[in-house]
Amino acid sequence: MQRIVPVFNKSQQDAFLPHVESGLLTFIGATTENPSFEVNSALLSRAAVYVLQPLSEEDLQNIVVRVRGINAIPDIEPEALARLLAYADGDARRLLNTLETLSMAAKQEGVDPVTDAWLMRVLGERMRRYDKGGEQFYDTISALHKSVRGSDPDAALYWFVRMLDGGADPRYLARRLIRMASEDVGLADPRALRMALDAADVYERLGSPEGELTLAQCVIYLAMAPKSNAAYKAFNEAKAFVKKDGTRPVPMHLRNAPTRLMKDLDYGKGYRYAHDEEGGFAAGESYLPDGMAEPGFYRPVPRGLEIKIADKLQELRKRNSATG
Repeated sequence: MQRIVPVFNKSQQDAFLPHVESGLLTFIGATTENPSFEVNSALLSRAAVYVLQPLSEEDLQNIVVRVRGINAIPDIEPEALARLLAYADGDARRLLNTLETLSMAAKQEGVDPVTDAWLMRVLGERMRRYDKGGEQFYDTISALHKSVRGSDPDAALYWFVRMLDGGADPRYLARRLIRMASEDVGLADPRALRMALDAADVYERLGSPEGELTLAQCVIYLAMAPKSNAAYKAFNEAKAFVKKDGTRPVPMHLRNAPTRLMKDLDYGKGYRYAHDEEGGFAAGESYLPDGMAEPGFYRPVPRGLEIKIADKLQELRKRNSATG
């Protein structure tokens, strides 16, 4: 039962389960997709999974030596061989298909040995093994995101270019950069979000390849910017709190009072207009629902602009405390 994943969806795979358990069927599958995502979990739990890794450069060289040993291909100069092995990218079938193509082309043109310049002319644009919709795609964007988060501009640029080279849509990459600016840089450097948005706009104006330079510039900036996930964590904590908490009423002094009836019902009564207070801050005023303790969602980190934000927050809390 070969290549079951592209043929049967998860619901259809359920039909195999009782027969696999009874021993009627021997389940043997092969797929280029991640079985954790594509194979029914009950079926997967009853199977042994073997992960096939790309061949090493030494393995690929041995293949070339054996093919050369039967005179199936002409001699290959060292520079051309290095490029050929990189082009194969760990895939023996790709290497053998390429060698067959080179053998026929070299025979027709009388080329011996194969030079790097001739190899480039035959192969054309170098393409790496890259699945734009599969596991490798998400592994690579994960590597890019983590390199930016880890403040390594060289690694971030490498994974960014790998994705471009593999055919990833630069617009997708622009969206991911905007996400990184919010999730990992945050208020430590609010300019990062503006730069990511501007880079996306520039790409829309220029397209490829000119606009890709601006995206690369943004990658470097995000990698070198001070990092804070304080806003990201605060947002998630607030969502989790609201989800499990009851529906607390809005305090009367914070309610909107556009009509006479609402004012008669004390909507908005006692509200202090912050702009009329000293320093534009109504010290001691409460903006949370009645009876709700200070949740402390937002906790600035001691990096970048959030150093000043933390100082400001501490000052305002002191003023609140001073009012009792």
